[in-house]
Amino acid sequence: MRDVAKLPRMIRRVLALLFLLVSFGAPATALETVTVATTRDASNGALFLAAARGYFKAEGIELAMRAYPSAQAAAEALAGNVTDLGVTAFTAIAFDLAGRGAIKAISAQAAEKNGYEGNAIVASNVSHTRGLRKFENLANKSVGLIELAGQYHYQLGQIAARKQFGFGSMTLRAIPSVDEIVKAVADNKLDAAILPQMPARQMLLAGQARLVGWYSELDEQQLGAVFASARTLQTRRGMIEKFLRAYRRAIADYTVAFLRVDAYHKRIIDDKSLKTAAAIARYLYPGRAGESVNRAVIDATYFVEPQARLAAPDIERQIKWYKDQGLIARDVEAGAVIDAAFMPPPPPPKSRR
Repeated sequence: MRDVAKLPRMIRRVLALLFLLVSFGAPATALETVTVATTRDASNGALFLAAARGYFKAEGIELAMRAYPSAQAAAEALAGNVTDLGVTAFTAIAFDLAGRGAIKAISAQAAEKNGYEGNAIVASNVSHTRGLRKFENLANKSVGLIELAGQYHYQLGQIAARKQFGFGSMTLRAIPSVDEIVKAVADNKLDAAILPQMPARQMLLAGQARLVGWYSELDEQQLGAVFASARTLQTRRGMIEKFLRAYRRAIADYTVAFLRVDAYHKRIIDDKSLKTAAAIARYLYPGRAGESVNRAVIDATYFVEPQARLAAPDIERQIKWYKDQGLIARDVEAGAVIDAAFMPPPPPPKSRR
């Protein structure tokens, strides 16, 4: 075959044109579709941020998020192979499904951390006037929560244990709509409620309730996880690694934007924080934009472990409580809930000088 450079100029131009046409017409590398079950909640901010900034696409993943009305529904969808992964809160159902091998926790979601606001306990104005001002005053009161057998139920149990009053003395009213809980407290039809910080803050600012306390003042807790179904773990472990790289990349951004504090442990909020909040707002407040929306996202952010490591001892503690309440099987163990193969190594111990 003759050297191309020796061909007549016209033929070389035609060959070059054909090469360009073939190059531009060639299909791009196909992205791998991954479906994720989640809830439209601020505790999933790192997931939303990774999607908004294209971190999943950079790993070759086309992400399809499906929003569910509750953490329990998201876990059930994952276990039923409706989705490949899930990013949602720990619940009795999630622990039970993991104990039976249907799903596994592979990375951390949000957490309650001392010094950072998370879930809040608020009192109705009338109940506050009548003395409901501290955690221990919840005894013999009616308390609204989004769902039983989930993180809010667990937290109320821990409050009762730590403040040494009977858990059964509270009248728990599960109301699946946050708006309905807010209205019941504002109308003094409930003594108190435990809520995510976003609606709790809105109530406090509107004068519809009074703050009893932030749960993180009392205790630290792993709130949720990234979960994978058994089928995904068996057949798509490579995809999971790519997903977690993108997710942890977003957590690094999230940490810089929202979790820095000054010498007085006051959160540092700057332009980077506002830009990061704007990316998350697309999922929490679809169709809305502006500084007020960005500020609302910032006010609602939870603590996230910077390396997305799961707190295994705390998960063991939660499992024990659910067992004691008869909400999950006695044979569920933390080792069955977590797939430790995806956990980053712990940081090296600090050297002593």
